[in-house]
Amino acid sequence: MQYKNYLLSVLVIMGAVSVLDRFVFALALEPIKQDLGLSDSQLGLMTGIAFAAFYAVAGIPIARWADRGNRVTLATVTTTLLGLTVMLCGVVSNFFQLLLARAGVAIGEAGAMPTAQSMLADYFGRAERPKVMAIFAMFYPIGMVLGYLLGGWLIEDYGWRMTFVLLGLPGLLVALLIKKTLKEPRGSDKQLATAQPPDFVSVLNILWHKTTFRQMLLAFCVLYFFAMGTSQWLATFFIRSHNMGSAELGVWLAGIWGVFGLLGNYLGGVLATRFAAKKEKLHMRGLSIVVILSGLSNAATYLAPSQSMALLFLAISAILLTMPNGPIFSAVQCLVEERLRSVTLALLLLFANLIGFGLGPLAIGLLSDFLAPTYGDESLRYALAFSTPGVVWIAFHFWRAGETIEDDIKQVGVSEL
Repeated sequence: MQYKNYLLSVLVIMGAVSVLDRFVFALALEPIKQDLGLSDSQLGLMTGIAFAAFYAVAGIPIARWADRGNRVTLATVTTTLLGLTVMLCGVVSNFFQLLLARAGVAIGEAGAMPTAQSMLADYFGRAERPKVMAIFAMFYPIGMVLGYLLGGWLIEDYGWRMTFVLLGLPGLLVALLIKKTLKEPRGSDKQLATAQPPDFVSVLNILWHKTTFRQMLLAFCVLYFFAMGTSQWLATFFIRSHNMGSAELGVWLAGIWGVFGLLGNYLGGVLATRFAAKKEKLHMRGLSIVVILSGLSNAATYLAPSQSMALLFLAISAILLTMPNGPIFSAVQCLVEERLRSVTLALLLLFANLIGFGLGPLAIGLLSDFLAPTYGDESLRYALAFSTPGVVWIAFHFWRAGETIEDDIKQVGVSEL
């Protein structure tokens, strides 16, 4: 039990380091734009489809490695790549060089989630997975807190270039920690070679015949489009519409996500484990309701007339947006057998990132540019607000997934895990 908890702790740290640069990059959009002479559409492209394409495509071979190979080695390699390419972001001189550096970051980041969740599912059973996956999902708000705090301070005092050079160091240190202290639970390389997962075409066939997987795939794609896409513009929104400096904003966002984001993750996992253990249908129903409420709080954030009200509604959104993490990722790990867990998650993230995260920031950037002649400096505010009704679409697919999820889990033979 002691090693299980240590493993969970290290994987949370790895996850936090893997997303740290996202939020620093969000804070740095304005100075990068001024320094390199970029447009909002170019920034949207860089934070969206360019990043997501490499993240998603690299995720498939990485996940196949995770399903059949040594996951400790995989995590070490990808985390090292992440640290090095984050450093490169600070020495670029034009749009295309920065685009290539961000592509390298995406490939390094792609190794975190499938590898970590596959290892955790080996150690924790079905009943406790919602809570464990919720704790692991805390890496995102932790990374957000550290990113906003460090980013706001470093950018203001040292500039965005030195910020990224320094930001790559934690990745290298965490890679060393993984290599020296974690162990692959599957055993030796000879044991790994004797139990190969099905070929990729067979995997696709297995997953496509699961109604729950199809509904969750659609839900993920739309969720990433409206949630992940808009999150890349959140810092820029507060800077433009509420005249906040990067250091001040970093403190506020870190405080909000540090308290309320972590609280939402914890509540989602604990409630699902305590009151609905092995009742994934109820989990999906709850997710649908939470998603609708998050859309309302997001709209209030963007349309609030004052800075204080916008931050208040953002705190509510932080709780609602993080509550689904544990139940969602627990469900994904229960839908398939052990040898398919990483690639299943990678496939979900492939389409979610390409369609959702890839196009979301770009769509908001294009819409902001389109609304600029009418709304001027407030065009980004209304571009973000116009995106919020999309949560109804997300809720629909989670509700539909709830109709078949428990039957699909029983077919895998993990109902008692």
